[in-house]
Amino acid sequence: MKRKATAIWKGTGLEGSGTLDAPSGFFDATPYSSKTRFENEDGKAGTNPEELIAAAHAGCFCMALSFQIAGKGFAAEELNAVATVSLDKQEAGGFAITGITLDLKGKVPGMDEAQFIELAQAAKEGCPISKALSSVPIALSITYLS
Repeated sequence: MKRKATAIWKGTGLEGSGTLDAPSGFFDATPYSSKTRFENEDGKAGTNPEELIAAAHAGCFCMALSFQIAGKGFAAEELNAVATVSLDKQEAGGFAITGITLDLKGKVPGMDEAQFIELAQAAKEGCPISKALSSVPIALSITYLS
């Protein structure tokens, strides 16, 4: 499987702007810029690469966990994962993603909390996005809703 997305940028890094598109139509000329990346905390003015990484990671992790759960004969009532990507300025100049936190809340009827935690850890390690981001520390916080 191969997936594509297109970025078009015009202008300088600080004053320019761009759009993102994907064949699915999800990104339909979605704007992004230095301002949407560094100055617009609520994200209303457009997206940024870190938000896209967070969305990809949260989605992949939930799907991987749902497969882990199904493999044990259960079905999740709900899995809610919030991925927070930290981007920090480095002493040597430039920026780097310095960590990702996955905050998971989940409810799986009939499954005990210990098994849920074990499967969540396995999903964190095994999801393709976690693997792709393995050079970044990834923390997992788990709340099991009974």
